[in-house]
Amino acid sequence: MNIGIRLHDTAPGTLEQRLGFASAQGFSCAHLALSKVLDSFGMGDAPALLNDELADRVRAAFADAGVDCAVLGCYLSLATRDAEELERTRDIYRAHLRFSRMIGAGVVGTETPPAKSLGMDIATAVSSEEAFKLWIDCVRPLVRCAEEEGAILAVEPVCEHIISTPERAERMLETLNSENVRIILDAVNLLRSDMLPRADEVIGDAVRRLGNRVSVLHMKDYVDAPGQFRPRSLACGLGHMHYQDLLKLARQRHLPMTLEDTTPDNAEAARLYLEGIGQ
Repeated sequence: MNIGIRLHDTAPGTLEQRLGFASAQGFSCAHLALSKVLDSFGMGDAPALLNDELADRVRAAFADAGVDCAVLGCYLSLATRDAEELERTRDIYRAHLRFSRMIGAGVVGTETPPAKSLGMDIATAVSSEEAFKLWIDCVRPLVRCAEEEGAILAVEPVCEHIISTPERAERMLETLNSENVRIILDAVNLLRSDMLPRADEVIGDAVRRLGNRVSVLHMKDYVDAPGQFRPRSLACGLGHMHYQDLLKLARQRHLPMTLEDTTPDNAEAARLYLEGIGQ
């Protein structure tokens, strides 16, 4: 099993130290969010900062630690009607797509924007044709960039975002029609609180619809959060999550799995939990 961790969830340190901590805890891959790991890295300056020198450092650090870069994170909002803001954001994504190829990252990871960033209520944003079309129009040039760079843009569906359900994600893939657009499947992010009684059904549907286009699994657990739109997420093994469908998919497709919502004190236990139930 290829299980990894978000580097910003390790003990604090330099990039090299964090990769050392991840390796020491038995992780074989990692999710790299540069702005959360390098103090000097600002996302707004990414087009200038993501250069050959930084690529050499990052590539060497991962190689020295014996850890693969499964995800290079770029979770900026792409769906906007502000043309200048959109082009600035696209430039940041283009830089990340180029950089992912330079360092050998599996995918550039992103999400579609949440409802509140569009000035919509959740019910409208997650179902409206307007929001869906806005996302498609905004992201399409980056799909072409990913194709030109030989990179993968991986979109993570979230229940309160534009791409909110397995059905919407499937439609997005069909509309964009590119092998360079894939899915990061975070099953807990698909679950609203009112879905919890049928959580296994929702997750099974996601695996059936999206499984052959998933490049990375994000792994975490959940517990009820009464009165909240979504359940509370936490480290694997601490809640109610059933992982069978996800682990079967990971085995069949040899997918990397990166943990979320861990702390330095429980990350290794979360890894061992998944390995134990995945045998």
